[in-house]
Order: sequence, then structure tokens, then C-alpha cells
Amino acid sequence: MRQFSRQSRSGRIMLAVGLCALLLGTSGCTRIRTHQGYQVDKLLVDSVQPGIDNRASVEGTLGRPSFAAQFGDQDWYYVSRDMRSLAFSNPKPVAQTVLHVRFDPAGNVVAVDRMGLEDVAKVKPWGEKTPTLGRHRSLFQEIFGNIGAVGAGGMGGGGGATSPGGGPNGS
Repeated sequence: MRQFSRQSRSGRIMLAVGLCALLLGTSGCTRIRTHQGYQVDKLLVDSVQPGIDNRASVEGTLGRPSFAAQFGDQDWYYVSRDMRSLAFSNPKPVAQTVLHVRFDPAGNVVAVDRMGLEDVAKVKPWGEKTPTLGRHRSLFQEIFGNIGAVGAGGMGGGGGATSPGGGPNGS
């Protein structure tokens, strides 16, 4: 009877250890959600009207933009992105909103455009090599190709005994 209780006790302990390991193992792979950029408030964004608002009223309503146009101050951009990832994986975008507010030269709102994640261009690298211009040389040509070229005439190396003055005797 005593032996039976030891087996059941050790079984319970093993079950408890197994459950703890399972809980700790799954908590390390939790989903991480992050938000980057402007916090979009649909009511405030919809209140910006072309022909009615100007730069000052847009700044008062939406705040300073994420960034402005590089040339001139005609365009303001408000960028918002939601990301999701598992513990150690690369984050992937779930949602993105780019609010583009365009102004005329007088500073009045001309248009308010919205772009989402579907408008983002996906760039895929081509192959495993980057094509380059120039000579195509093998590994051995790269390693041994300069033998004998060091100090050759016209290469800027020490081809002769010249002094700093330029001529053989400093003249």
C-alpha cells in the first residue's frame, strides 16, 4: 500500500512539472502587437475639409504631421502602422494608414487622401546575387590577378627612385 501511494505521488509531481513546463513554454511565444506613428482618430480626420481648413486649423485638429514634403511645405503626411509578431520572429504589418493632406500655395487644404496597406509596394529581391557592372573574375583571378602589377609603370607605385621634388635629383 505504501508503494502505491509513492507511485501516485510521483505521478502527480511529474504531471505538475509537465503542466508548468507547458505553461512556461507557451508564454514565451506570445503574440506581440505594436503601434507605430500617428494615432488615427477617424472623427478628427473626417473633420478636415478641403476648401474650409488651412495649415493652422489642420495642425490644431490633427497635430504636427509625421513628416512634410521634402520640397516646399505643400504636403503633410500622417503615418500610422500596426505590427504583429511572435516572440523572436520579424514583425509583420497588419494595418497601415497614410493620411496625405495637400495644401495650395496660400496654405488652404486642397485634398485629403487616405492610403492603406494594400497600396504598399512589395519589393522582392532578385536571385541570390546582386548584378554589378564591370569585369567578371573568378576567385583565383581576384586573389592572384594583381601579382606583378604592384610598382608597374603608370600604376602609381614605386617604379623608380625619385625624390619628392619630382625629378631624379629633386628638380
